[in-house]
Amino acid sequence: MRIGLYPGTFDPITVGHIDIIKRACTLVDRLVIGVAINRDKGPLFSLEERVEMIERNMSKIDKGSTEIVVVPFENLLIDMAQEVGASVIIRGLRAVSDFEYEFQLVGMNRAMNDQIETVFLMAEAKHQAVASRLVKEIARLGGDVSPFVTKGVQNALNEKFAKK
Repeated sequence: MRIGLYPGTFDPITVGHIDIIKRACTLVDRLVIGVAINRDKGPLFSLEERVEMIERNMSKIDKGSTEIVVVPFENLLIDMAQEVGASVIIRGLRAVSDFEYEFQLVGMNRAMNDQIETVFLMAEAKHQAVASRLVKEIARLGGDVSPFVTKGVQNALNEKFAKK
C-alpha cells in the first residue's frame, strides 16, 4: 500500500488545497492529511475546527479508491511521515517563491530520512493565487471569498469575522 502525507496548517482549507488532495489521490492508496498545530502562525481556526472543515470537505470529493484520514501533528514533518508509514510527502506549489522554501525543506528532510520522497504538485493555474493568508484577509475586510473556498468554509470565515 502506497501511503502519502499531505501536511499543512489548512487555516482554512481552500479550493487550491482540495485540488492538490484530489490529484494526490491518484498517486497513493492512502492519503494522510496532516494538520499542523504550528502555534507560531497563530491560526484563526482552532485545530478542531480545521480538522472538522477538512473532514467535511473530504466527504464531498471524488477520491476514487483512496482512503483519506485527517490527523493533527506537532512534531517534525519527517517524523510524522514515518509515524503514519508514508513513503511520500505531497507538497503543493503555487509559485517560484514557494519552491525556494520547499527546496530547503526537502534537503533537510532527506538528510534526516532518505527513504521518504517528496512529490511536488503544481496548483492548477486558476488556483495559483489562492493562499489561506489572503483568503482570511479578504474575509476580514468583508470581501467575497466564494471563488477560493467551499460554501461551508466561507460560512465559517464569515462567522469568525462577525465576532471580531
